[in-house]
Amino acid sequence: MAETFRIGELAKAAGVASSTVRYYERQGLLRPSSRSASNYRLYSESDLERLRFIRAAQATGFTLEDVTQLLRPAACGKVQALLEDRLARVGERMKELRHLQKVLRASLAECREHQESGRCRVVDELTVRAKAPR
Repeated sequence: MAETFRIGELAKAAGVASSTVRYYERQGLLRPSSRSASNYRLYSESDLERLRFIRAAQATGFTLEDVTQLLRPAACGKVQALLEDRLARVGERMKELRHLQKVLRASLAECREHQESGRCRVVDELTVRAKAPR
């Protein structure tokens, strides 16, 4: 007989909270395979694999909407389009992070250069920027 899990057991096996499982149910991403005589939700091994897939897809940055599409039987072209879109978004984020890294390095260098004064110019500049009208 195949192993079944109650919601807490499924959550533990997947490394998530029971509330996460319930949330995925409300979103239509996951459904219990059956109910026990006591009306407990029962999940199968395939439900566990589905839950793990959802978590892995989210960890890769896919939205729940994307995950919904990935869970449907889809042509490779559709999956490729999702992957290309995600890759483009990652590229944009990396560009933003590289810029942020450059700004932080410059700020750190300026802090080190003026540390003798006892007052960090970076803090002064950020204060001025915060007060500037937008």
